[in-house]
Order: sequence, then C-alpha cells, then structure tokens
Amino acid sequence: MCRSIKILFNFDPPATDAEVHAASLQFVRKLSGFTAPSKGNEEAFNAAVEDVTRVARKLVDSLKTNAAPKNRATEAAKAKARAAVRFGGRP
Repeated sequence: MCRSIKILFNFDPPATDAEVHAASLQFVRKLSGFTAPSKGNEEAFNAAVEDVTRVARKLVDSLKTNAAPKNRATEAAKAKARAAVRFGGRP
C-alpha cells in the first residue's frame, strides 16, 4: 500500500497538489487499514486525508537543500530500470 508514496521534495518541477494529496491518501489508508472507509468512518477518514495533505504540503514547501533539484523524467527512468532488475524484466 505505501509503496506508491513517492518522494516529493527537491524535484523540478515541484510536487503538485495532486501528488501531495495522493501521498496523503495512501498514508491515511495505511494508518487506518481502510482502502475505502465505511459510511460511519468516511467523514473522519476524509478529514484526516485533508489534514495530512495540508501538513505535507507545508513540509515539502518549507524544506531546504543545497542539492540541485532532481529531474522527474531521469528519476522515473532510474526507477523503471531498478524495477526491471528486481522483477526480472528488461531495463
């Protein structure tokens, strides 16, 4: 479940609100154990996702580094090559 949470800091272009929200949703799903909450838990679940999204956005925006921003396409290609090696496909 949490494997889909990606590093969002220090990329060019910066992380989008949709990416931060998706990571927050996965985090709340992991904590709660629900992929889709029941009607009784839906309000609390959605509130938690919004709270985590807000805090995660604040975190990502406030972090500082001297390192050059990473290129999304380059990092995606590296991840694809690692997955090919790990799962037996071609890079």
